[in-house]
Amino acid sequence: MSDLEKKLKEATEQELTPCIVFESVYSMDGDVSPISSVCDLAEKYGAITYIDEVHAVGLYGATGAGYCEEVGETRCDIINGTLGKAFGVQGGYIAGDGIVIDAIRSVASGFIFTTSTSPVICSGALASIKYLRDHPDLRARHQERAATLTKMLRENDIEVLDIACTHIVPVMIRDAKKCKAMSDMLLNDYGIYIQPINYPTVAVGEERLRIAPTPLHTDAMMHNLVESLRKVFKRFAEGCV
Repeated sequence: MSDLEKKLKEATEQELTPCIVFESVYSMDGDVSPISSVCDLAEKYGAITYIDEVHAVGLYGATGAGYCEEVGETRCDIINGTLGKAFGVQGGYIAGDGIVIDAIRSVASGFIFTTSTSPVICSGALASIKYLRDHPDLRARHQERAATLTKMLRENDIEVLDIACTHIVPVMIRDAKKCKAMSDMLLNDYGIYIQPINYPTVAVGEERLRIAPTPLHTDAMMHNLVESLRKVFKRFAEGCV
């Protein structure tokens, strides 16, 4: 926050209008941003706030509106979300003040030259949004499943990134070749697909297997995953690869 405030001061001293662009849930580390603290600074320096909620919509908040709803923060000027991921369709959206939306509609080439979403996709997205609004139990189950898996991994001495606090569970490998090889081994030998995350998506030395459990993953599935990971780590430790 101190670094952000320094940049906001520099921008306002140049009589510019700063825009703070940030995420709510960060997709690789599985942590969250201090949304209210960012909004406090934005108010102090007259900045615009643009928050990316693609990894939070459908999954957080009483109605699934995202992490801003989860923490009760209403001051973000522009929110962008996705109709993929939790909503299971495709496309995306922004929400904001009517004047802001009109300006974007008028001058944003990315919008002007984009083919409109088909009625079938729109209908599917609306149905998904309405369903998730009416079923907060899915969100509760989702959080419980993620917390359970994280606990199981740590109890088996499998490193989960310490700052991860959401449904995203990063298992740290810290070596690019090993990360890809472990992903291949899990798929080929154990029938489990976990995407390897390497540079430039994460910094060198921060390579990981990124797990995102769903509400439908059972304890048996999770035990199988943890046991398979244990075997893969053991095979690498013993050089049996």
